[in-house]
Amino acid sequence: MSGRVCGSHSLCAVPVLVEAKPITPRMLRVRFAGPALAEFRAVSPDQQAKFFFAKPGQHRPVVPPMPADGDVMTWFQAYRAMPEAERPWMRSYTIRRHHADRDEIDVDFVLHEHGAGPATRWALRAGPGDPVGMLGPAVAHHVQVGPHEWRLLAGDESALPAIGALLEAGPAVPTVAFVEVADAREEQPLPGQVHWLHRDGAAAGQPGLLLDAVRAAALPAGPAFAWVAGEASAVRALRRHLVGERGIPLGQVAFCGYWRSRRGQDDELTEEDAAERAEVLAALAEQGR
Repeated sequence: MSGRVCGSHSLCAVPVLVEAKPITPRMLRVRFAGPALAEFRAVSPDQQAKFFFAKPGQHRPVVPPMPADGDVMTWFQAYRAMPEAERPWMRSYTIRRHHADRDEIDVDFVLHEHGAGPATRWALRAGPGDPVGMLGPAVAHHVQVGPHEWRLLAGDESALPAIGALLEAGPAVPTVAFVEVADAREEQPLPGQVHWLHRDGAAAGQPGLLLDAVRAAALPAGPAFAWVAGEASAVRALRRHLVGERGIPLGQVAFCGYWRSRRGQDDELTEEDAAERAEVLAALAEQGR
């Protein structure tokens, strides 16, 4: 991979770890640097990039080069065609902070209660100079929302890096945030009106805590924009509440399932996942989106 721009705001880079430090007992902040990051172009505060982690026995991930025309689908087909033993693990992470003055980025890794995945295992054992592959940030999933007078941010700790970046970017409108975390030790200093929800021993990935808090909240009146992310079933339940009970148009709700309870990121979509996607696409089509 090189440091050239390989698509609209899509950077192919091989950054290396500079330092890793815990910011809470279950959140590890990793700082990456490298000459290629001089070409980093920010997309939005909640921007995500694909990161690639080497398989056992490899010092650095082997990633197919991006085609000259920047066709991501062609690249993805080449990636999927790699032998399983060589194909690096690919995970999406929010760019928590971009230090443009020194060509560095921060990425927060959640130390999940249900066990560490390959990316977290890499972050826990990596040392200064260890490389990863990176593609992004991507513009594909960023949409222009309509006028709104306030916004709602909601998610679990996997969404916390993006929520933090959104809050620190400065609210153009009043903002209310609900963040579910394991316990009080996981709270981070963030600006604005943040409601911390503690599981206190309950399992992560259950829709009740976040949904119940938002459902019971006295939210501002007027047109809203809602941003929701985290465990897929919890996101689904909250999105349905906001659209069906709060009356927020689906086109004004940005939502993403970052992970799935009891299923890995490499597992195929379930029938419920497929039905959910079809439902959303049909609703957006009705709204002319």
